[in-house]
Order: sequence, then C-alpha cells, then structure tokens
Amino acid sequence: FNSFRPHLAIMYANATRAVARPFARRAFSTTRGQFSSPYHYPEGPRSNFPFNTKSKFFPIGYWTFMAVGFGTPFAISVWQTYKPKA
Repeated sequence: FNSFRPHLAIMYANATRAVARPFARRAFSTTRGQFSSPYHYPEGPRSNFPFNTKSKFFPIGYWTFMAVGFGTPFAISVWQTYKPKA
C-alpha cells in the first residue's frame, strides 16, 4: 500500500496540472471600434436582426412564421394519412 502512494501523488499532480493548463493560457482582448472604417456596423439592441421589430406588421409576420413552422409537420402527417395507398 505504501508503494502505491507516491504513484497516486504523481498522478494527482499531473491531473491538476493538466486541468489548470488550458485556463492559464487563455487571454481575452478587445479592440476599439473603428468608426471611420466602412466595415463597422451599428451596435446595440436589435441592430443585429435582419428585420425591423418595431414595424406594425412584425407581429403578423412573426405569428405566421411560427404557425407555418409548427403546423407543417402536422399537415404533412394528415396528408400522408389520407393519401391513397399504392
């Protein structure tokens, strides 16, 4: 049992070193926005959407999209059920 203890300590040391290694090397950095650049896009809430959420027609389009996406599998299954057997 005593001869097993040094090996256990070495295995534990290697495991903790391996776990701590990825976190120690990680570094985050940010760059200041270049406002004079033609490649700078506006930032802030709702600026990354490809549609206008403030439009009065947005709720109609949203619920139509959701209803079609949710209802399509059910409509296909009903169509497959009533389709004539070959």
